Amino acid sequence: MTTPVFALLGQKDEPTDAVDEYCRYLAAALKSHAIHMEIRRVPWELHGWSESLHALRLQAASWRKTWIFVQYTALAWSARGFPSRFRRVLNVLKDAGARIGVVFHDVEPFPGVRLIDHLRRRAQLRAMRHALKLSDSAIFTVPPEQVSWLGEPPQNAIFIPVGANLPFPETQAPRPSNEIPAVGVFSITGGEQGARETEDILIAVRRASREVGRMRLSVFGRHAELRDGDLRQGLRDLPVEIVVEGVADAERIVNRLCACDVLLFVRKGISTRRSSGIAGIAAGLPVVAYKNSETSVPITEAGVVLVEESQADKAGEALAQILRDSALRGDLAARSRLVYRNHFSWTAIGERYAVLMNR
Repeated sequence: MTTPVFALLGQKDEPTDAVDEYCRYLAAALKSHAIHMEIRRVPWELHGWSESLHALRLQAASWRKTWIFVQYTALAWSARGFPSRFRRVLNVLKDAGARIGVVFHDVEPFPGVRLIDHLRRRAQLRAMRHALKLSDSAIFTVPPEQVSWLGEPPQNAIFIPVGANLPFPETQAPRPSNEIPAVGVFSITGGEQGARETEDILIAVRRASREVGRMRLSVFGRHAELRDGDLRQGLRDLPVEIVVEGVADAERIVNRLCACDVLLFVRKGISTRRSSGIAGIAAGLPVVAYKNSETSVPITEAGVVLVEESQADKAGEALAQILRDSALRGDLAARSRLVYRNHFSWTAIGERYAVLMNR
């Protein structure tokens, strides 16, 4: 007999929706535990809040004592990051007698120094604290001790990292190095942050190329194609082969990652909620990454070389060392494979959810 549970999402992100992918991989992992997870949405952006909440009440009438895993990001429940109506979603579930699990994909409020940023931050903190209070289980995608607003983690706070959202096998065999050393970059942020990331990529690759010589830079995933010209212009005088590809199907992304010798991650600090960084670990790669307050175990147990944020030259130095030292590269890759299997594989993640629901 299978146990029905539901993942409840807000508006869909475009062109790719990492939370939707997370839920689909989780649903597949739970099948081996006789748990059937179905994905539902509250389509407020299409039908408005009044009609969407009414539809949710009708569905929730049959959800008494059923686990509902509500996926929280601020922008999933508000166009501008003011998720005040998220509280009403949780209240509907509570009134129906459902078992509520809130999955915090956003674990911190948005930064910023403008007045509107302060107001947005207050709204997000209110929504997250209300969710913590109402939930039977609050699933944090980073260790609760790392969350600034949480204080002493409450008993209902549970840590479950995200996975890679890609179809990697459970075990990765060691692979021979490429004839031409290859550095991979998986996804770039949009807007001004993406411009800063692109400059950091250029600084790191320039530094590595001075020591390694001929090499390949493979940049793929979300917003990568928008930075093609900047990357080629910035590396035009160096012996660096550049391959750029935007959003692609999952199998193609896996192949791109597995064709690299090392992953460079400069999208702020790497953490257990950064699926694009975890993808490098899942591929069994060494990873050179920025660190911040969210960087913790088990990320630090994988084959990850950490440098301070914005120290792109140091990142380039680490890239060069890894690409030149095959023994170091092999040791880091082995650590990544082990940590992936024990912590970031969907088998490991599904096991943690099954334990949570069966307590």
